Amino acid sequence: MVSKQENAILTGVGAGTPMGELMRRYWIPAAMSSEVEADGSPLRLMLLGERLVAFRDSNGEVGILDHHCPHRNASLFFGRNEQGGLRCLYHGWKFGVDGQCLDMANVPPHQDFKSKIKAKSYRTIERNGLIWTYMGQDEPPALPSIEATMVPASKVTFNWMQRECNWLQVLEGDLDTSHTDFLHGGARTVQSFAPDDPRRFGAANRAPEYEIEESEWGTMYGAFRPADPGETYWRVAHFMFPFWTITPSGPFGRHLYARAWVPMDDTHTMAMRIIGNAGKVAPGGSGIVTGLDDLMPNTTDWYGRFRPNTNAENDYLIDREVQRTKTFSGIPGIAAEDQAVTESMDAITDRSTEHLAPSDRMIAITRRRLLEAAEAIAQGAKAPGRDGSIYAGARGGYFIAPNGGSLTDAYRDAFGKTAPMNLALT
Repeated sequence: MVSKQENAILTGVGAGTPMGELMRRYWIPAAMSSEVEADGSPLRLMLLGERLVAFRDSNGEVGILDHHCPHRNASLFFGRNEQGGLRCLYHGWKFGVDGQCLDMANVPPHQDFKSKIKAKSYRTIERNGLIWTYMGQDEPPALPSIEATMVPASKVTFNWMQRECNWLQVLEGDLDTSHTDFLHGGARTVQSFAPDDPRRFGAANRAPEYEIEESEWGTMYGAFRPADPGETYWRVAHFMFPFWTITPSGPFGRHLYARAWVPMDDTHTMAMRIIGNAGKVAPGGSGIVTGLDDLMPNTTDWYGRFRPNTNAENDYLIDREVQRTKTFSGIPGIAAEDQAVTESMDAITDRSTEHLAPSDRMIAITRRRLLEAAEAIAQGAKAPGRDGSIYAGARGGYFIAPNGGSLTDAYRDAFGKTAPMNLALT
């Protein structure tokens, strides 16, 4: 059980909070490259409780700045993105992508002091269709070598969806494999699957056992069930610092997938998922698609990006007749099902009232690792997983293995039989 004090540490992400300081030791996927155009409109971003604006200058470089102009605090969202910088609408002060003031238009040249003025800014880098930002004040690590993020944007699908609740309760849904055969598949039977589909063993046995291991990048679980005689059905997934997951929702060795649960603030989360298309190109050849049709049109407000049409106001479109006769949930689609249950826990769930079961061991151990990491940062230690190369060792999915081996044995054997998956898509 998590105490109220520990829960506050786990869920608070603002500047100066233990978890917020931990988050600021890692690169954060902030937006898609396609969301900002050279000399185009600035983009409002809410990240870790901070109100920011992103823009691309005339040279194609991306800047992420505090939205307040350092002159009189007017919002730079209303600024003019022109001729190599973002110019504040109020008095014409202009800022480069690094926040440096380039021009004080309302100050005579002999009186200006632009060299001494810098807007609060964060470092950015682009890779394969994503804009990443580093919100810490120390030297950033290398970008994480998560396999799905190493693939060119033209050969992956990006899914973005906002959740109206705290980041940790939505992330923990990815660490809980037993809910799959209830919330998402409670109406399925063994006969629902092809005879050679390993997922039929989940329908036959909805109460798996677990092995959990701590790893360099975070934690790993293996949920296992009996399969055919002499064999075990494994589902392997990962938590990767600070907010990444790989779920077992595809065949191991062909499941090129990762999801970041990026905290916008304490009560809003942006879910960003990358799915390898095995060489397929998205419509129009761009690769930049949401993969979700049931989203509201984006608006320019702080919470205006990638909001689902299924939401608390319409009870997530639950159909009780469908629930009784066709599906277990009556809610249309896996994403909406997960959204409904995680948002129903309240904006920030009270973990001190939970009663965890053996099926929740991965969640409990991951919480402990996060608390330990936050405490280590407070004591001046380094954040775990700062070596970006270690993430290449994380791969998830389901597979069949001979009886008798441990999670370590089964995982190493399955991993060794497949080459790095991103190489097939480069």
